[in-house]
Amino acid sequence: MEWKNKVIFLTGASSGIGEALALALARRGAILGLLARREELLRDLAEGCERNGGQARYFAVDVTDAKAVADAAETFRNEFGKIDILIANAGIGGNNDETRNLNAEAVAKVININLLGAVNAVAAVLPAMLVNKSGQLVAVSSLAGFRGLPKSAAYSASKAGMTAFFESVRLDVQTKGVAVTIIQPGFIKTPLTSGRANKMPFLMELEDSIPHFLRAIEKRVKFAAFPWQLASFVRLGRIFPAWLYDRIAGRASFRE
Repeated sequence: MEWKNKVIFLTGASSGIGEALALALARRGAILGLLARREELLRDLAEGCERNGGQARYFAVDVTDAKAVADAAETFRNEFGKIDILIANAGIGGNNDETRNLNAEAVAKVININLLGAVNAVAAVLPAMLVNKSGQLVAVSSLAGFRGLPKSAAYSASKAGMTAFFESVRLDVQTKGVAVTIIQPGFIKTPLTSGRANKMPFLMELEDSIPHFLRAIEKRVKFAAFPWQLASFVRLGRIFPAWLYDRIAGRASFRE
């Protein structure tokens, strides 16, 4: 894939994976529409992207606001004529007492941002892609969506739902010129994983993870999961009987 002048709409852009992806894509000459809530961080990132050789516009928008997301996508698309790639990356971990204790409002917040926020982004860009018979939808999901994890009910549910949603969309658009790529990373050192007392297995440095994201998008693969060690174990866990899975996964403490 030639990244130069590719028009990319990126949600959850202000920090972590989104920020690192934006800067990496800017270095390759991409045109970026950066969407997140924190305007000051977005402004600084847009300036950084342009210093790195790309073009950038930013939209201080809450991804759960469907109309605001749609308006941002329309503004961005009107300026550059199209959106080639959506990267639906906005997400929160819900690693707090309220969410772990299954407070309904806290759980809903995780699902609204991680799952419905991605739905809003797809709704904002897909119709025009179908008209153009060209485009790519990229979901930044998680290995946590394969099976339920301890102290992660809301997060695992949101990522399982996100994976299923994008896979269903892929089946609907696969003959219409639009590709769908679902990326399922493991633990990456970002603000989302900071502050945990216990060691996370196969924790990746952020800068080491970015080439994995870029390769998956460039190759337009249907699924990409990494690091391979953790991905292999998680995939194997899908076929474990419930009693065995509960015995192994029930001892995990990486969310603490």
